[in-house]
Amino acid sequence: MTTPTLPVTLTPLLGVPEVREGDDLATLLLTALQRNEIQLTDGDILVVSSKVVSKAAGLRAPASAQAEVVLSQTVRIVAERLTPAGVTRIVESAAGPVMTAAGVDASNTDDQSAVLVLPADPDAVAAAIRGGVQNGWATGHGSHPQIGVIISDTAGRPWRNGQTDFALGACGLHVIEDLRGSADAGGRVLSVTERCLADEVASAADLVKGKSAGVPAAHLRGLGQYVYAAPASDCESRPGARDLVRTGPQDWFGYGMVEAVRAALGVEPGSPAAAEVGIPFLIPEDAAARASRALRVALLTCPDVVGAVDGSTIALTGPDDFTLGVAAARAEVALRGERLTTTLTRSPATAQTSNDLLTSQTAVLIVFQ
Repeated sequence: MTTPTLPVTLTPLLGVPEVREGDDLATLLLTALQRNEIQLTDGDILVVSSKVVSKAAGLRAPASAQAEVVLSQTVRIVAERLTPAGVTRIVESAAGPVMTAAGVDASNTDDQSAVLVLPADPDAVAAAIRGGVQNGWATGHGSHPQIGVIISDTAGRPWRNGQTDFALGACGLHVIEDLRGSADAGGRVLSVTERCLADEVASAADLVKGKSAGVPAAHLRGLGQYVYAAPASDCESRPGARDLVRTGPQDWFGYGMVEAVRAALGVEPGSPAAAEVGIPFLIPEDAAARASRALRVALLTCPDVVGAVDGSTIALTGPDDFTLGVAAARAEVALRGERLTTTLTRSPATAQTSNDLLTSQTAVLIVFQ
């Protein structure tokens, strides 16, 4: 691949009507291209919002069942927080990416009683749109331009505030530019750099589509060196947007910080155990509330240990030193997961507390802050 030398132009496709179930997106895009006086040529890229893809495919669900719909579109839960409106989850979606609520969305649905669901195979959708646009253009103009198509959606990202568009599906263009082994401007060999072209194109297109302007698609010209000439079926043998999702050992964000600690203690996010011990609140909570939740996590596998929060102290009592030691170690880890620092002390067997937990059993006190 070569460095781009031509200007890159982005044009919103104005005049696309409200998309309804059963609409042919390729036909709507061809009409919009004509209305905006754009002549397709080899190397052009079309970026289409996932919202209109879901609308055309009838991928709707009742808004009243949104929580259940999110779980049905979830492969695994990364993190979850209790909010005033219910539980919000960051998940690996059935569509591929890790995102809030599996991409189930109530915005721009044109129906407040419904939410939109992402397509199960966004790369296949991109291939279908690409094939439809190319064949439709050839029918009307005699030429068969080789173009790229990206299905875009919006998500947040680790380490960064705000949201940006990314490639949910892609066909007809290289999604990654592998620069490993090449040299930078100073002559140093690049060892890890892989440029995510598909996401950069999707994000750039959003600058002209916007979030509230009702413009669901954009045309991009000037990056033809990244578009390949091949039939839509060839997308199956080439990396698509799903290949951009890091999984397994490459995924350093398999859990949120709190969820990683809780999972290590046997409380997987989204499980009945997570609901039993309590899900962390998105709004900041006081130390006592977090300590109480940590205690419930700690005692899940220690049924013979009794514990209680008293001020800034957790008192634990157990039938023997071993059982108590296990519970105390779990409690310290769980408290750290709630961002509380701890100090552990051994209490005399005859000591008393306000709840009389320590009268006749081996006991420890954990002070937290």
